This record gives sequence, structure tokens and C-alpha cells, in this order.
Amino acid sequence: MPLNGTTAPGFEPVRDAFAANFEHHDEIGAAVCVYLHGEKVVDLWGGVADPETGRPWTEDTLQVVFSTTKAITAACALHLADRGLLDLDAPVADYWPEFGKPEIPVRWLLTHQAGLAALDKPVTPAEAIAWEPVVAALEAQQPLWTPGTEPGYHAHTFGWLVGEVVRRASGRTLGTYLREEIAGPLGLDFWIGLPPSEHHRAARIVSPKIDLSVDPATLPEELRPYFDPASLTMRASMAVTPFLNHNDPMELAAEFPASNGAGSARGLAGFYAALLDGRILSPELLAEATTEQVGGVDKVLRVPVRVGLGFGLPNPDEFWYGPRAFGFPGYGGSLGFADPDRGLAFGYVMNHGQHAANDRRAADLVRAAYS
Repeated sequence: MPLNGTTAPGFEPVRDAFAANFEHHDEIGAAVCVYLHGEKVVDLWGGVADPETGRPWTEDTLQVVFSTTKAITAACALHLADRGLLDLDAPVADYWPEFGKPEIPVRWLLTHQAGLAALDKPVTPAEAIAWEPVVAALEAQQPLWTPGTEPGYHAHTFGWLVGEVVRRASGRTLGTYLREEIAGPLGLDFWIGLPPSEHHRAARIVSPKIDLSVDPATLPEELRPYFDPASLTMRASMAVTPFLNHNDPMELAAEFPASNGAGSARGLAGFYAALLDGRILSPELLAEATTEQVGGVDKVLRVPVRVGLGFGLPNPDEFWYGPRAFGFPGYGGSLGFADPDRGLAFGYVMNHGQHAANDRRAADLVRAAYS
């Protein structure tokens, strides 16, 4: 598989790991980018962007990165807070009166503590595209656990909760705010709500196959919630029913700030490099946002988590761990993160989603970069 791009002297192991992903780990199309102390030291891409047509992955190919989007969404809210236009400790209802639930501050939206991870009545993809029906559903939804206590991953609703607060505080949709205040000024090729004029650059997602017909009773106890329709785990993942299809041009153009960010590895790594350089947030707010706000076993994911203000913080047993590392992985394998202690910013995007338990592609790239 021919690879394109460059690596700085000493970073050849990343190129080797990237090539191995195609040779041994079923990579179809992908890109990886690494910055070290603000300097781009890895910028690689290769493979096929669209297996249906054979369109190659090029330097400007964009990829939907699922939950890796959440960190960029959080940065928009934090950017407003840095400018004094959003108070993280004020009730959400101060900005969004129809929300009600005065006990929930903006901060708990970012830390997944609002108790609104699922909807009693799931919305349809068409309603999700329209935005307002989801806003109305969140206004009507009562918390599913006591807000401010345990974290529970808001897989889909995070995007609309934070996105609506940004819209109310700034007068702009989150995707517009991102483009006008962060991505545009910094030259980052990352979008939430991809304009139709850019759709030709989007790679086609090849999702992992999931057998939902499995009887939960036949599975190990820790896996049962992922196949039980009545569990909070499944209800959170099915807040939009049926499943979203981010290959759909209508969904690409819409704003799903929890999941449909589309960008290049260069744009993703550049975002984290800009955070480290102080070009997006003040050092003081970045330090707060990347300090653990809440931890423990997540009520939705059923695994131990460490949560910052919208940023995920890796556990010591995770391959991208660093004492001050922060970022966000995405369904299927994408990853963006920064390690301030090493001055490293990393972005990896790919179109072949794989099951997390068997996926070592990002891990091998990160280990190679650290080596």
C-alpha cells in the first residue's frame, strides 16, 4: 500500500506502524499527524477513501470521527467561558430558560453529570437533523439519576446539550461558532456540519458489524448492558433511533456536536497543538478543563472513567496515558489527544471502524510516536 506524506528524522517508526496497519490490521484508508512542541513531525495518509468507488485517500480527505468530536464541542463552550460570555457554574436555565431543571449548572453538561444521557422517547434521525425537536425532548426529559453525582456518558445528548447552550450564549450554532472563532482563524480543517461544497472530500465510513440479536443472558455480566435494550447503556446509544448514518449527505451537513465532526488528522492534531500553545484557551482555563472533575465507574459505559470539562482523561492502563494527557477517542478507532508533559499533539482518523477490544491501530501509532 503506497503511503504519502512526511516524517521528521527520528519519527520513522510511526511510518512503519502506519504501514503495518494496512498490512496486518485491515486498515482501508487513514491519516495520522503528530506535532511536537508546535512543530509538525508526522503527516501521513494513505489507502482508499471510498471502497465503493476506489477513490483514493488524499492529503485533503476528511473523515467523520464520531465521539472524538466531543472535545472540539467542549472547546467551543470553554472558549465562550474564557471570554466571559458563559459562566460554567451558572444554571443551564439562565441561558436556556425552557430547559428548567435549575439544579443543573453548565459545568455538569461538560462532565456528563446532568443525568440526561438517554431520552424516554428517542428521536428520529430526521428530528436530530432538525435540531429543535431534540431541544424540546431535552427540555421535557427528567434526569435519570441525581445530577451532579455520578458520571454517565451522554453519547448523543452531550452534543445537543452543550450545543444549545453555545447557541443561546453566542447567538450562533456550535458549528458556526467553531468555524468563525476557532477552526477558521487557526486554519484547522475540521467541521461540525460539513458544507455540501466539501462533501466530495469526505471518506466513506465502513462500520464494524454488531449483532444485536445476541441474548444478553448468554454473555459475561460486564457485557450484558451493551446488548440489553432496557439498560441505560443501550438507551443512551439509542437516543436517536434508528442508528444515525453519517455517510448520509443530510447528516454530514447537519450539526451533531457529539458525533459528526469531520476533519483531517492534520486538523485534529493541529487543534490539540493550538490548545497546548494557548491559541484557543487561556492556560488557566485549559488547566482546569484538563484536571479530573469527576471519576469512578461510569453509569452508562460501566467502566472506570476520569472526566475533565468536556475532555476525556486516560486511565493509567490506557495506551495514551500521561499524567496530564487529555483528549477524546471515537467509535471505531479515531483518536485526538495532547500530552502537555511531552509537548505532543496527536490526531488519527480512519474510515474502517473496528471493535475496540481488537483494535490496536491507534495504540501502535501512539507507541511509535513516543518511541
